[in-house]
Amino acid sequence: MAGPEPPRRHRGSLILTGIVAAVFGAVLGLGGAAMLGAFDDPEPVALPPTTTPEVVQITEIVPGTELTPASAVALKVVPSVVTVEIGGDNGSGAFAAFGSGSGVVLTADGAIATNHHVVDGATELRVVFQDGRIFEASIVGSDRLTDLAVLQIDAQGLTPIELGSTGDLLIGDSAIAVGSPLGLSGGASLTVGVVSAFNREVAVSREQLLYGMLQTDAPITNGSSGGALVDREGKLIGITTAIGVSETGPEGIGFAIPVELVTRITDELIERGDVRHAFLGVGLENVFDNEGPALVPAGAGVERIEPGTSAELFGLEVGDRIAGLDDIRVHTSQDVINTLRLYRVGDLVSVEIIRDGVPITIDIELGERPDGI
Repeated sequence: MAGPEPPRRHRGSLILTGIVAAVFGAVLGLGGAAMLGAFDDPEPVALPPTTTPEVVQITEIVPGTELTPASAVALKVVPSVVTVEIGGDNGSGAFAAFGSGSGVVLTADGAIATNHHVVDGATELRVVFQDGRIFEASIVGSDRLTDLAVLQIDAQGLTPIELGSTGDLLIGDSAIAVGSPLGLSGGASLTVGVVSAFNREVAVSREQLLYGMLQTDAPITNGSSGGALVDREGKLIGITTAIGVSETGPEGIGFAIPVELVTRITDELIERGDVRHAFLGVGLENVFDNEGPALVPAGAGVERIEPGTSAELFGLEVGDRIAGLDDIRVHTSQDVINTLRLYRVGDLVSVEIIRDGVPITIDIELGERPDGI
């Protein structure tokens, strides 16, 4: 008797996911509230600077203090999160903001991470700190594929956000979002939730998918794009990027780019100004094994090999089953995509495959992803 069919993706009831840059009189992206018409004022609005007179920052969260966990995280993280204003001349020589997002300080000398969709097409940018300081910003580089960008300001002595890891996180662990909702004056906003899921595939438009995303129930609003998702120690675990929106409105779930991918992409943007994406050159399908009456994900099957790519040059074959990459177990084709995005062009990856039932390991030097794919 034949086993059950592999699960099929049902797209009719999937959530629509909106990117969450705040919009004032000009559409930068489809945020949840923007889709509901909450930002339809056609007049540009100049966003005033924050007015906090003094910002105290701690560098380490020490258990047992009188601070609540969330307030300790705020003291550590908020000064390293900025508002990114997108605007131009208001006609009288002054800067007027027509949209805003958020950013995270990466280096003491002024490198700031944000989302590609926040700054895409921007001609003038400003960065506003929690203590009210305002800097003109330039775009170092931007990557549409991963929706990440790096800005640069002329500053020294900044406190970069501390980097964490998603490797040891569990569903239900604390997740705290820090960003600049709706471009409001007064500085950053902090919301508390948990890590809800890992490795989400998120459609931010009909043409673009983001892979390997963290899901959280910490409220994320328009204007929080490019902000920080941190753990209970105030360490960065992701860059907040999108919210789930259905036909009835926002669904109370948000998505963040995991810190490992953020680091990989922003490092190369700072070094080069652009990103070369690693490319294996295969078409994949999910493979399942039967365990009694159940189907169990068992790897990524190679159904197509692109001519002249690393896959062909290093000996992969149609019909091979990819079971691991550098000791990372592969259960689905999405695992391959998520893992390879952490590699650079020219990196060697040890690919464990099953060929005709026999395990084989092939070391492959990754090529560069062609334009238009």
